[in-house]
Amino acid sequence: MALAAAVAIGIAGGLVVTQLDIEETIREVTLPLRHDDIIRKQAADKDVDASLIAAVIYAESRFEDQTSHAGARGLMQITPDTAEAIEDLSGGSTFVIEDLSNPDINIAYGTYYLDYLLEQNEGNEVAALAAYNAGETVVDTWGGADLEQEDIEFEETRNYVDTVLQKREEYREHYDEALGL
Repeated sequence: MALAAAVAIGIAGGLVVTQLDIEETIREVTLPLRHDDIIRKQAADKDVDASLIAAVIYAESRFEDQTSHAGARGLMQITPDTAEAIEDLSGGSTFVIEDLSNPDINIAYGTYYLDYLLEQNEGNEVAALAAYNAGETVVDTWGGADLEQEDIEFEETRNYVDTVLQKREEYREHYDEALGL
């Protein structure tokens, strides 16, 4: 009888562990998180919400290093022109395009740019995210720092902002410890 109880407890325990493993595997596919150490560092250095950085990376690249048809590179999909502007704004002088494939540099540059856009738009996350996606000049024509989601004229940009804001909440919920929240 004791053996049957032990087997039943073992099976139940195994099912719980298996269920947790399955949930983690599904989360890794549906809400991946990599380079959390770099994200935490950049969030702290630039005073940007780590879950927002993770959500931008998710929306831009799903945490996969890649180059877009427009030439944007890396996890945060930074164009060479934007990278050179970031280098000028940040006082850098040694940047080369290949650096955008390096997660440390890409996340540092992307977070710098996100922080810059937040400052330019007086902390308005919707405007900053729309500018990250569609460009500063376009967002200025939509209202700049006063931009609200319903004012975004491009469906792609509106969907991008919606995705980032939704994923930020999911990153907060599922990865609060990993992101140092």
